[in-house]
Amino acid sequence: MNASRNRILVVDDDPALLRLLSMRLSAASYEVAAVESGEKAIAQTPTFQPHLVITDLRMNGMDGMALFDQIHERNQTLPVIILTAHGSIPEAVDATSRGVFGYLTKPFDSKELLEQVKRALRVTGEPPEHHGGDGAEEWRQGIVTRSPLMEDLLGQTLLVASSSASILIHGQSGTGKEVLAQAIHKASPRARGEFVAVNCSAIPEALFESEFFGHLKGSFTGATRDHNGLFSAANGGTLFLDEIGDMPVSFQVKLLRAIQERSIRPVGATRSQEIDVRIISATHHDLDELRKSGTFREDLYYRLNVVTLDIPSLVKRREDIPLLVNQFLGTLSDAAKKSVKGFSPDAMEVLLSAPWPGNVRQLFNVVEQSVAFCTTSLIPVSLVQRALRDEAEGAIPAFSDARARFEREYLTQLLQITNGNVSQAARIAKRNRTEFYKLLHKHHLKSSQFKSARSP
Repeated sequence: MNASRNRILVVDDDPALLRLLSMRLSAASYEVAAVESGEKAIAQTPTFQPHLVITDLRMNGMDGMALFDQIHERNQTLPVIILTAHGSIPEAVDATSRGVFGYLTKPFDSKELLEQVKRALRVTGEPPEHHGGDGAEEWRQGIVTRSPLMEDLLGQTLLVASSSASILIHGQSGTGKEVLAQAIHKASPRARGEFVAVNCSAIPEALFESEFFGHLKGSFTGATRDHNGLFSAANGGTLFLDEIGDMPVSFQVKLLRAIQERSIRPVGATRSQEIDVRIISATHHDLDELRKSGTFREDLYYRLNVVTLDIPSLVKRREDIPLLVNQFLGTLSDAAKKSVKGFSPDAMEVLLSAPWPGNVRQLFNVVEQSVAFCTTSLIPVSLVQRALRDEAEGAIPAFSDARARFEREYLTQLLQITNGNVSQAARIAKRNRTEFYKLLHKHHLKSSQFKSARSP
């Protein structure tokens, strides 16, 4: 692993030790950010996006374990090393049982420090050697992001890619589930094998067995030649089952048997064939609910759902919109043979605040339509609004609008609870009556509207 590509966040309220740690790690070609408190570390993490955190255990304010807990709420794959004095070694040992990667006692040995760092960074995962050359990040090249949520997901992806565990990818339609499945395949030891994708909702129920397991010529009406099937095509590689929740129950037991026995029997054949296939499945449905309702087999659910990866919706990673737009724009303008350079500032504002129910797929469609109709070097806001078809509902409101809406709804709820009793509502809100009346007037609310008809 190339150390210069790894970022380490160091946290200690002792300035001298902080400088020493920074010097030792920088000398080893790591990129280092040093902060003197847990609170500053939390603020620094989303922008610095460290591959490793080294923190003192005992600090004023937020201590090392509190920092670890907050980090792992956001990023479960980010390793944390604790620095501890001799007297608190039992606490450090206990911390490792809670998920801390390891600990170092002070004063620390530089060689031991660097060994711990190497081990921690190795655990976060790195692409297999055969992906090498200049493309160490080749496995994730199809994913454009600067979102901490996505980086966390990609960290998890790299950890599980090297295993043979079945993976279930969950996410809304258009979030890029197949793109993530391809990344898993590229980062896995199966990267030289085939990646075969199939949408389960597009296969007629009667053809599932033939499509997955293959068939022999003459095995049924219309079988005019031998057909290998999806499992044979993916042998030695990865089979991606999109919209697995739409698979008919009648075929689920056959799929389960094939996965358990690692063999298939083509339709019309008398002998089974061994197969070596990794299964990645995806759905926008709540598969757990389908399991509980009986429309998805429980045994197959647990066989497929060994590891779950959740893709965030586009509205949860809005910081990626400019990156995605630029990527799409380059491809689409070249294909259309147009010299479209970008979006006007107000057009980009609309893109950044739109609701995006169709996620990345919808964003691509909007950019594509905008490029198609554009006659200038910059795409104007009118074309974006046209492409969005006025889907403004659900967009991020201005701060003043959001605050006003909250105040109005909050006041309405208080008056409903108190049956229009202003004094009681003001006490609950911890505001005096005069101020409370001003708020009611501001939002055109009258207490009489909320009094029960039976009130005297």
